[in-house]
Amino acid sequence: MPELKDIVLKKDEPLSYYTFTKTGGPADLLAFPETLAQVTQLLQYAKTNQLPVTIIGNASNLIVKDGGIRGLTIILTAMKTITTDGERVTAQAGARLIDTTEVAYQAGLTGLEFAAGIPGSIGGAVFMNAGAYGGEVAPVIERVDVITPDGTLKTYQQAELQFSYRHSLVQDTGDVVVAATFKLKPGDKPEIRSEMDELNALRAAKQPLEYPSCGSVFKRPVGHFVGPLIQKAGLQGHIIGGAQISEKHAGFIVNINHATATDYMDMIHLVQKTVLEKFDVQLEPEVRIIGEEPK
Repeated sequence: MPELKDIVLKKDEPLSYYTFTKTGGPADLLAFPETLAQVTQLLQYAKTNQLPVTIIGNASNLIVKDGGIRGLTIILTAMKTITTDGERVTAQAGARLIDTTEVAYQAGLTGLEFAAGIPGSIGGAVFMNAGAYGGEVAPVIERVDVITPDGTLKTYQQAELQFSYRHSLVQDTGDVVVAATFKLKPGDKPEIRSEMDELNALRAAKQPLEYPSCGSVFKRPVGHFVGPLIQKAGLQGHIIGGAQISEKHAGFIVNINHATATDYMDMIHLVQKTVLEKFDVQLEPEVRIIGEEPK
């Protein structure tokens, strides 16, 4: 098994160990860098050996197909330092949004409350402009540090990141997000805590947190809400293999009995087909889908 300056590469590692759905095939090579230097080393290693590179954060809003991922997969969860400086909070890409909102609260800073229960990583949040309950990360991001495909460290200012609904520039560039700085405002700590607690209670009441899932599966189509569309299509509670459209919230697909990623994909396709036929609405996945079909 190849090694590289204190970075152990795991070979043929099942990604189901790491995804929130508990599904997904093996990564040919899997690494958990702890520093910027190690990320750069890994990218150089991949370039030298002509390996494709896949970057994963907390694997919360992600489906890895059952055929797994070829080349080198890098999971950034070991890079999770969060610091504050005045009204700014800077978090490494592998830090959880949940932990970042807690640090902001402790510093008496407001602006991230909407993200208090989002389980994704900072890198993933930047990548897809994560949001919930009427908020999203774009307005509170000041700058984002990335490593470009050629190994250069680069900083984007907020205006350069081309944020839109569930989209950012880094989806198109191949840059690896390594840190983000949020510009927040001083707030009242009890009020901040109260809003975070309220949103977390709402999430617990409405979302099927008791089962493995990839979170919200589909983007919200203009003029509609996903959950009610799926309910009206008669699909809530429907089961394929070990995957079920949640009986608690139809916008979620949950793993109730050793589901495979193929079960998830089959369910996604069924929902898309049925909703299109019944309501002429095309549902697009919000969840990031990567990897290869099983052979």
